[in-house]
Amino acid sequence: MEEMEHVFKKFDVNGDGKISSSELGSIMRTLGQEVPEEELRIMIEEVDCDGDGFIDLKEFIELNTKGVDHVEALRNLEEAFSVYDRDRNGSITAEELQEVLKSLGDECSIADCRRMITAVDVDGDGMINFEEFREMMVGSRFNARAGE
Repeated sequence: MEEMEHVFKKFDVNGDGKISSSELGSIMRTLGQEVPEEELRIMIEEVDCDGDGFIDLKEFIELNTKGVDHVEALRNLEEAFSVYDRDRNGSITAEELQEVLKSLGDECSIADCRRMITAVDVDGDGMINFEEFREMMVGSRFNARAGE
C-alpha cells in the first residue's frame, strides 16, 4: 500500500491529494503518449467513484490493484523503467532520475537523487537496475503473484 501511495504522489504534482486531467496528461506525455483532453477526462471518469472529476488515492489504489493481469503489470513496469533509463543501458543513474523528475515538476538535486538511488540500490553499483526498480515500485507482493 505504501508503494502505491508513493507512486500516487508522483502523479499528484501539486500535492492536493487528487490527480487532475492535466496531471494525468503530463504523466502520459512523459511516457511518450499525447492524449487529448477529452480522452483524459474520460479516463478519469472511468475510475472516479465519487464523481468529483479527480482521481484520489483510494480510487488510484483500486484502479491499480483490481483484476491486475500480472504479465501486463510487468510490461507496464518495464515501460515505466524505460522512461527513466534514458540511454537504454539497463540502469537508471542519478542524472537520469533527476532529468525525469524535473520533467515531472519535481526539482531534486543530484545529491537527493543519489540518496534515492542508494535507498534501493541492492547491488551497490550506484544505479537502479530493473529488478531494483520493480522491487521499489511493487515490493514482494508482485513477486508472490508473478507466478500465478
